[in-house]
Amino acid sequence: MLRKLCLSIVLLVFVNIQAQQHLDPEYIKVTNERAAKIVDELKLENPEKEKVVTNIIAEQYRNLSKLQDERDAKIEALKKGDLSKEKQDSEIDKLKSKADKSISKLHKSYIKKLESQLSEKQIEAVKDGMTYGVLPKTYAAFLEMIPSLTQEQKDYIYNNLKEAREYAIDGGSSKEKHAWFGKYKGRINNYLSEQGYDLEKERDGWYERIEERKKAESKE
Repeated sequence: MLRKLCLSIVLLVFVNIQAQQHLDPEYIKVTNERAAKIVDELKLENPEKEKVVTNIIAEQYRNLSKLQDERDAKIEALKKGDLSKEKQDSEIDKLKSKADKSISKLHKSYIKKLESQLSEKQIEAVKDGMTYGVLPKTYAAFLEMIPSLTQEQKDYIYNNLKEAREYAIDGGSSKEKHAWFGKYKGRINNYLSEQGYDLEKERDGWYERIEERKKAESKE
C-alpha cells in the first residue's frame, strides 16, 4: 500500500512539473512564433484571420506537447518504481494507448478548427509547414528519380506520403516526425521494387543527371 502511495505521489509531481511548462511565457512565445511563421507563408492578407489561425496552430502545438509530456512523465515514473518488468510494460502500453486516443481526438478537433478558417489548399500548406515540407520535397524527389512512373504509381507514392504527414503533424519532435515519413518511404520503396524498379540503379541515374545539370549550369 505504501509503495503504491509513493508511486502515485511521484507520478503527480512529474505531471505537475510538465504541466507548468505549458504555462511558461517563453514556451508560449516559442509556439506563437512557430505558428506565425507557418501562417506568414499562407499570405492571407487579413490581419484578423492571421491572428485567429496563428492562435489555433500555436494552441495545437501546446496541447500536443502537454499530452505527450504528461505521458512521458508517467512512463518515467513507472520505470522508477518497483513493478515487475511484465507489469511495467503492461502499464506503459496502457499509458501510450490512452495518450494516442487523446491525441487522435485532438487531431480531429484541430483540423475542424482549421477548416472553419482556411481552404483545403491552405490547410495542406499548414500541414506541410508543421512537417518541414517533407511531403512535397520527397514526392518531387521520387518523380525526378524515376521519370517513367505511371500515374497509378505516382498516386500511390503521394497518398502514402500524405498518410505519413497526417501522423507526423502529431509528432512531438523533429525526429518523430521524420520517423513517420521514413516508415512510409520504406513502404513506398517496397512497392516500387515489386513494380519492377531497381531502386539503386534509378538512384544512381538520378545522381548522374543532377551532376550533369550542375556542370551545364556552371558553363552558362
